[in-house]
Amino acid sequence: MKNILFFLKPKAELAYIYDYHTVRQALEIMEYHKYSSVPILSKDGKYVGSITEGDLLWGLKKLKTIDVKKTESISVMKIERRLDYQCVSAESNMEDLIDRAMEQNFVPVIDDQKNFIGIITRKDIIGYCYNQIKKQEEHHD
Repeated sequence: MKNILFFLKPKAELAYIYDYHTVRQALEIMEYHKYSSVPILSKDGKYVGSITEGDLLWGLKKLKTIDVKKTESISVMKIERRLDYQCVSAESNMEDLIDRAMEQNFVPVIDDQKNFIGIITRKDIIGYCYNQIKKQEEHHD
């Protein structure tokens, strides 16, 4: 069984937003990195949740604004999020990851102090599963 940290994309290589960011900052970060969902962190680096393009779109609709200038004064935390991606601890196993990845594009990973340390993508999890299946098939030939 592989350690899940083998698949970790570290925080330093990721785009994320902070809970004190504005809607405009969130939109710009997501647009620049071309991500449809990003983690939200607290100022002290804890995982707060995740926000998607859809959350932002429906949030702006609810706030009755598409004026980018107005989004500079709206906290990202005022946007209702449909679903926060569930995180796992660094000690979790592959089964935990697979279970989460069936519902979300990435799995946030936290350390034992609940600090956000990175993500594991659904693509990497599927790749691992595919390789395991191939190994099984080669073993049975």
